[in-house]
Amino acid sequence: MSKRKIIIEPDPILRKVSEPLEKVDNELRKLMDDMLETMYSAPGIGLAAVQIGILKRLIVIDISKGEEKKKNPLFLINPIITSRSKDTSIYEEGCLSIPGHFAEIERPAQCHINFLDYTGKQKQLKADGLLSTCIQHEIDHLDGKLFIDYLSKLKKNMIIKKLLKQKKTQDKIVL
Repeated sequence: MSKRKIIIEPDPILRKVSEPLEKVDNELRKLMDDMLETMYSAPGIGLAAVQIGILKRLIVIDISKGEEKKKNPLFLINPIITSRSKDTSIYEEGCLSIPGHFAEIERPAQCHINFLDYTGKQKQLKADGLLSTCIQHEIDHLDGKLFIDYLSKLKKNMIIKKLLKQKKTQDKIVL
């Protein structure tokens, strides 16, 4: 396994729609393992392939928190939300591609998804709570959407300006 570089907003690749995967093979499983290592070391609870520059419909998620909890990774290949509840919930969301910024986002409280798992088997999952929010957040990534797109234009622009300023500071070479 190897850690990958996470792409930061406003990189244009984050706004592109990811393509479905054709097959699940050892190369794809290695990518999923790399994504999981990248997500854990960030640290985060979800990562879409587009966030490491790969425009494929692939997500890794693990909402188990803390060192004491057993890791429980979820691998979602070509995930499709088949239904969403009318009930909503609000979570404070952050994003590995928008470091240091958080906002309360309202989303459907539950969702049902179809996907392929790590071995390529077709699966269905009914998710609620934090898992539902995380799945919807990551699937948004696959569709070129970020959580800041749910904010007012003013708040969104302020966050993007701060990220650009941070990037300019990080790009400077110190001798």
